[in-house]
Amino acid sequence: MNQRNLQEVDWSKIPAPVDDGATAHLVGMRLPPVSLRATDDTMVTLSSLAGRTVVFGYPRTGEPGKIALVDDWDMIPGARGCTPQTCSFRDLFAELKAAGASQVFGLSTQDNIYQTEMASRLHLPFPVLSDEKLELTRALRLPVMEVAGLTLIKRLALIIDDARIAHVFYPVFPPDRNAAEVLAWLKQNQV
Repeated sequence: MNQRNLQEVDWSKIPAPVDDGATAHLVGMRLPPVSLRATDDTMVTLSSLAGRTVVFGYPRTGEPGKIALVDDWDMIPGARGCTPQTCSFRDLFAELKAAGASQVFGLSTQDNIYQTEMASRLHLPFPVLSDEKLELTRALRLPVMEVAGLTLIKRLALIIDDARIAHVFYPVFPPDRNAAEVLAWLKQNQV
């Protein structure tokens, strides 16, 4: 079963991911000096950013009118919902900044060319980082899934304070509520 609309999803028909412990090692970890291409055509090295940074990772955003990566995409726990998650961060961007996020980034293993088109189409006020070579994913040992021969990041959100991971949201479900959960955490944990 694949729901066709990228934005309007009936989450009751989508299997929720379970916490497999794949992020237990991340809190307190210092980010490695890995530079990633961003949709604003800059290179971003998260380990060199001062202040509080929010990074939300996801498997891959869909393309309107295109078929899913695999027929049972919606039945892979945690696969569906990248566009709703991304749009929720877009919609709450100003509030996230007001609550102390110096920077907000999306992160996936999709290439920068696709991400740039997607960021423009969805009118994102923040850059999306491409880890298509899996450099950051491997260095941090982020949770991944293998689908159709591709390595995709499992959905998560990281709060990073001065290059050190302070908090991890994982698993994330439903994805469209992740930005509100991050916002609530930021408000309760002011720097």
